[in-house]
Amino acid sequence: MRKLTIVLVVLIALLQYPLWLGKGGWLRVWQYSQQIEAHEKRNDYYRQRNETLRAEVRDLKQGQSAVEERARSELGMIKQDEVFYQVMQRKNPNPAAPASVITATPPKEAVLPVAPAPETPAAVPD
Repeated sequence: MRKLTIVLVVLIALLQYPLWLGKGGWLRVWQYSQQIEAHEKRNDYYRQRNETLRAEVRDLKQGQSAVEERARSELGMIKQDEVFYQVMQRKNPNPAAPASVITATPPKEAVLPVAPAPETPAAVPD
């Protein structure tokens, strides 16, 4: 009877091995579920990023306000007859004096920068 019990326990253990550690076992299922969660999080991030980029492209195609905003922020351009105010922060050893200075630039003639005219070479004496 004792030998039969030992044989049955070993047989049950051999049958349980593929369930826990085999190719389709619980351990692999858990690993795959972790990978699926990581991929879903990454896909959500990219989905949100793509939607933001689509909205930006739509704004750039449809209206001038997005183009104008980009020209102002990235290229520092201003409209004609417009005054640009820049607030500059500087270290101030005197706490009684104001820490920021407001500067104004006169209006520019054109919105887009103009390339300088090419220089003509000087005449070479013979």
